[in-house]
Amino acid sequence: MWKRPRAIPPPLTVQRMTPTRACCIVVSPTVPRCGAKCSPTVPRAGGYVVLDDTTLDKPYAREMDLVTRHWSGKHRAVVEGINLISLLWTDGDAHWPCDFRLYAKADDAQTKNDHFRAMLDTAHTRGLHPILVAFDSWYASLANLKRVRQYEWQWLTQLKANRLVDADHSGNRPIRDVFIAHSGSIVHLKGYGLVKVFKTADRHGGVEFWATSELTMSVWDLVDHTAAAWQIEVYHRGLKQFCGLERAQHRAGTAPRNHIGLALRAFVRLESHRLVTGVSWFEAKTAIVRHAVRAYLAQPRYLLMATA
Repeated sequence: MWKRPRAIPPPLTVQRMTPTRACCIVVSPTVPRCGAKCSPTVPRAGGYVVLDDTTLDKPYAREMDLVTRHWSGKHRAVVEGINLISLLWTDGDAHWPCDFRLYAKADDAQTKNDHFRAMLDTAHTRGLHPILVAFDSWYASLANLKRVRQYEWQWLTQLKANRLVDADHSGNRPIRDVFIAHSGSIVHLKGYGLVKVFKTADRHGGVEFWATSELTMSVWDLVDHTAAAWQIEVYHRGLKQFCGLERAQHRAGTAPRNHIGLALRAFVRLESHRLVTGVSWFEAKTAIVRHAVRAYLAQPRYLLMATA
């Protein structure tokens, strides 16, 4: 457990890129005005690359650019909002945003899967070699799985219950109709090849089917890998709660893009501070507000008129 220091240390310095490290870029080509911002660097080899999307709620938006209808895991329904697709590097503790895209098919004709593959290409170009690439069932298309395999990376994802597999050379059947051992079973995924699948129960009492290209993965390995993959949910929550990701109320598309890019830069500063000092994101943000309130109360610049 992190220990809270008594004093906040001086600002952090950005590490220089070395031959064994890759620069972590926290802006996207879809946000050109933000420029390139290098965060503290991440190792080229090791760690997890996790991809997922989140919806920035805009329930009252009528004329706002980038707002479309998306599924929200928070509301368990389709809602109005801006869809942010993220690529996160993590080792189970650190959270470094390496890339992101904003879904705007009306503007760039790109689907979520197109953005997914584009971010994989960028990660490979930057020299990342993760031990595992994790993503949910939305991105588990054959084209995406083959793109990960093209870079000789291992992957972990969930499969829909109707995904066709062949477990015993008897023909393809939906994975829900196939017997899966407690320790996992190796099956042939239609159109791809051999994968290892696991059957687990979710928190709502349903069934989840996990699949991986790493045929030697054990159940205990799966537990560790899914815990690391969950860090992207922690990252998205931190962006929304502590960096004001959903607070931009602008109509023109440029302003929300810039706001999101700057929110990610703010998150990188919070995460750098947390890893060095052990101060949580909540405490770091509260300390800023607390200092501002204390300074104002000591020397108030504006006095409120009495209402009694």
